[in-house]
Amino acid sequence: MSRSNDVQAPDEGRRLRLVYDGDCPICRRYVRWQRIRRDVGELKLIDGRQDSEARHELSDRGIDLDQGFALQVGDRWYHGSEALHRLSLLGTRSGVFNRLMYRLFASPRRAARLYPWLKACRNGLLRLCRIPPIDNLRR
Repeated sequence: MSRSNDVQAPDEGRRLRLVYDGDCPICRRYVRWQRIRRDVGELKLIDGRQDSEARHELSDRGIDLDQGFALQVGDRWYHGSEALHRLSLLGTRSGVFNRLMYRLFASPRRAARLYPWLKACRNGLLRLCRIPPIDNLRR
């Protein structure tokens, strides 16, 4: 399997940020359990419901956080299934959760097929819990 350079090589100046829904119980658990390889760098977690430079940047780019979380690697943003795929490649293979995430989402095609189901579960849970959308594209 070939990986792009922005996922393989360590780089001290590389920016790694994950913007996720901090009110979503599934999203909070996912970011708490996800582990990134040390050689990749440190992943900064950002709650997409909070005002931040990353949220503004994503909104300016038209990236809807209600449609999925966003991962920045270097200068590039990934969204939804592509972000989940990239995150699985950056992750460690230690622990049941991280091994499972790698097996499920290391394939971009599989990630693209499974992501709509994950998003539907998240949206259903948010409705049940009466948690409003992030709505970052509305100004």
